[in-house]
Amino acid sequence: MPKTGTTARPPAPKKKTAKPAAAAPVTASTNAPAAATAGKGSALEIKDTRTSKTYSVPVNEGAVPVNEGAIRAPELKKIRTEDPSDSGLMSYDPAFLNTASCRSAITYIDGDKGILRYRGYPIEQLAENATFLEVAWLLRHGELPNQQEYDQFVHDITFHTYVHENFRKFLEGFRYDAHPMAMLNSSIAGLASFYPSARNIFDETERNISIVRLLAKTPTIAAFSYRHVKGLPFVYPDNRLSYVENFLSMVARMSESKYEANPVFARALEILFILHADHEQNCSTNAVRAVGSSHVDPFSAVSAGVAALFGPLHGGANEQVLRMINEIGSVKNVPKFIETVKSGEGGRLMGFGHRVYKSYDPRAKIVKKLADEVFKVVGVDKDLEIALELERIALSDDYFTSRKLYPNVDFYTGLIYRSMAFPTDFFTVLFAIGRMPGWLAQWEEMLLDKEQKIARPRQIYIGPAERPYRSRLKSRQTL
Repeated sequence: MPKTGTTARPPAPKKKTAKPAAAAPVTASTNAPAAATAGKGSALEIKDTRTSKTYSVPVNEGAVPVNEGAIRAPELKKIRTEDPSDSGLMSYDPAFLNTASCRSAITYIDGDKGILRYRGYPIEQLAENATFLEVAWLLRHGELPNQQEYDQFVHDITFHTYVHENFRKFLEGFRYDAHPMAMLNSSIAGLASFYPSARNIFDETERNISIVRLLAKTPTIAAFSYRHVKGLPFVYPDNRLSYVENFLSMVARMSESKYEANPVFARALEILFILHADHEQNCSTNAVRAVGSSHVDPFSAVSAGVAALFGPLHGGANEQVLRMINEIGSVKNVPKFIETVKSGEGGRLMGFGHRVYKSYDPRAKIVKKLADEVFKVVGVDKDLEIALELERIALSDDYFTSRKLYPNVDFYTGLIYRSMAFPTDFFTVLFAIGRMPGWLAQWEEMLLDKEQKIARPRQIYIGPAERPYRSRLKSRQTL
């Protein structure tokens, strides 16, 4: 067990969506121009050695200095050979390693410099000073709330924490050993059946109440999933408590008349929620945007994000850290484990390195300090000793530092959740609660972006050419 009015809504501020400037068309010539420009911007010169033609592709430099230059991929279609069947050049980029699928004003990351900002605010300042609901408002609206907006927002979230009683029967239908992420995913999608009007996604009032419901009910569903697996009776929301304290109460409360959360644990969890609130176009956010581009309701779109987060390469990474520690077994085994990692004979060093951050993960610095505060309360057990020794050796070993394999946020969050006595398979559920405001802000931004259409990536076909049908069956079932 972890140690741990009115419904009137303020009018949502009108969102300003900048209309993108039309890109100058690709132009072609057989002689390379001395200088190519696209309007007031610059251009990329491409020489096609197949045809000896040179093309000038406009480079959109973005509206603010921190934006990188980019070309519009559809412009490449105009680069083609003389073959009438040639449909034009495509870009091939598995896993979107260098492809921008959108223009977003929500989160800025500079992986080389270790920078993370929400709407321009450094993550370090938000983690130290803001509340999770304050950050949730910021991500969606672009500005920090004033007192009236914040009070109303907190009230609305608090008012909607309860779920329909039918949810009890729904959750009771899962096996006693069901993974809580599977329960959360199904339940989030199931909310669409309780609120059919949520399909009116271009109605601002409906969109607003759906966002409030998801932020309010996700902790309740998560806590109910936890209690179901433990075989404990559900604890209903206590709306006298704060957002995080209410969640901890629904998870851990037993017979006490009022649950009082450990303030160190409550603040630690709030900071972790803030750190996980958004992270640009990651796997789950991309899933929310892609599914949402079909104009489905937000519950269904967000459930796609929960499903993506369930994967061990995404939200399940902190689970893998704890499993790695369990496999090591003892502090004395750490040096041998490190050597097997370096030689390639063993497994991976989970919780180190990041696809985006090529220097220290800025969130990891915050969580490291947070972990030290939590460890002062709970003490250090065998698993924590192993983790700390892993960290010490890796940070002092040139093999890891030269490859910029520093501890990431997953390494420390797993340790904190473990110290707070959350079961390992519940870690990703905690991640999902924190990520919810980011998913919703990204979903709404996609919806209101006039450039966006239903997601439909191209492919490069590598299968067989046309061939005649010849059955290989000797006999077949007939109807």
